[in-house]
Amino acid sequence: MTVLLENFRLYLIAFLLPLGISLALTPLLRRAAIVLGRVDKPTGLKTHKVPTPLFGGIAVALAFSASLIVMRFYTSFPTGTLRDLRVILAGGGGMFALGLIDDLKKPNGLGVRTKFAIQFMVAFFVVFYGIRINFVEPQYLSFALSLLWIVGVTNAFNIIDIMDGLSASQVAIASFGFLLIAFPSESIYVNFASAALAGAVMGFLPYNFSNKLKIFMGDSGSLLCGFVLALVAMGTQYTKVNPLGVYAPLFILAIPIYDTFFVSIMRLRRGHSPFLGSRDHFALRLEKLGFSRRRIVFVTAIAAVALSVFAWLVTQVPFVWGGLICAVVGLEFMLISAAIAKIKI
Repeated sequence: MTVLLENFRLYLIAFLLPLGISLALTPLLRRAAIVLGRVDKPTGLKTHKVPTPLFGGIAVALAFSASLIVMRFYTSFPTGTLRDLRVILAGGGGMFALGLIDDLKKPNGLGVRTKFAIQFMVAFFVVFYGIRINFVEPQYLSFALSLLWIVGVTNAFNIIDIMDGLSASQVAIASFGFLLIAFPSESIYVNFASAALAGAVMGFLPYNFSNKLKIFMGDSGSLLCGFVLALVAMGTQYTKVNPLGVYAPLFILAIPIYDTFFVSIMRLRRGHSPFLGSRDHFALRLEKLGFSRRRIVFVTAIAAVALSVFAWLVTQVPFVWGGLICAVVGLEFMLISAAIAKIKI
């Protein structure tokens, strides 16, 4: 019990430290972005109305990294944890740099092929160093699926970043979801990374929602957040109760993953490339029904919390009940998709 309380205190510090750093840095970086002219202009398929500073992702990255570095010297880690945290920081730095370059080159940005090539290289690096899907055999299949998982989840949070607070709130809730499931198992790097990411993003969120001090995460922030969550999802043993527990990450990350598949299918049905931008996102379709953006983000956040609770339940209940939960949630997504797909954009 004493050990659990001590570790809880450490995770609380790992959360509060980046929260404070992010709250302090974000307005400063907003001013820097304005001075340097690094703003996202409302052109083409953009849904915002005025040019908005783009450096929010820098604040998130610095706060997240600072938390893990400070915790490195604040406590002793089990064997192997430092290596995993170094891999997360190194790979996260690569994804962040890719996103930042893309932000700096807006409105055109980097090409799709270039971004995918770099993302797969970063993913190869972390998988090569041992962060991968552990329940799949043979090893080459585990390696390949891990690459696809990392790149897919990384881009899912970038794809869903279409209105204020949507992607960032999903990042925060998913981080807490992984922390909830991993805490009892003491998967140290998962817990510290989850707590640090939650704090860094929650320090950014008030400014993202603000009218006077609005700032975007940009690709640098969304790619980093998606990448970290993809890695922590592979870093813990979800359950010994039933084999369905391995699907818990799909529940926790369900909304960004769902939007990625939904958008891709809608684009393909119209004969368009899934890699080209469009207004097919479920959130933009809900807006067509008259929902305000704040309400869409709030309802989506509540859904993400519920899905994280379901994820935890799947790891705790017997196989039959876990299967029932999976079936009901899957059916709900199918029914919602059928209804949303009918909304004209």
